[in-house]
Amino acid sequence: MMYPVRRTPNPAPCTLSQLMPANLIFVIIGLTAGVLAGMFGIGGGIVIVPALILFAGFAPRVANGTSLAVFLLPVGALGAYTYYKEGHVKVSAALIMAIGLFLGSYLGARINQQMSALALKRGFALLLVVTAARMWFGK
Repeated sequence: MMYPVRRTPNPAPCTLSQLMPANLIFVIIGLTAGVLAGMFGIGGGIVIVPALILFAGFAPRVANGTSLAVFLLPVGALGAYTYYKEGHVKVSAALIMAIGLFLGSYLGARINQQMSALALKRGFALLLVVTAARMWFGK
């Protein structure tokens, strides 16, 4: 099932959500989060939530609820259920991203084993700065 991705009414430069089907965006977000989770031990709040807001056009609450649903069992079950009751979870998007997380976390863990501690530290710091800048200066 495809979810409509929010389109901007402004004919400004194209965004990722205007160029790709939503499910492809969800797969990319899931794989990216999985790789970064395997490399840096991070995922939902630092990768998935901002990516859903910036690239899939989700509202912040829906991004939060959908991100928690990715980690449904057992970590985010109660939180995801709370968001779900309020209509703030895209279940199929969460399931698609969970597949990417499953595969991507293995890939990220393998990459992690090949990187120096300094490279990991700097990579994580760079990820945080880029994510913060995108969230701060974005729409």
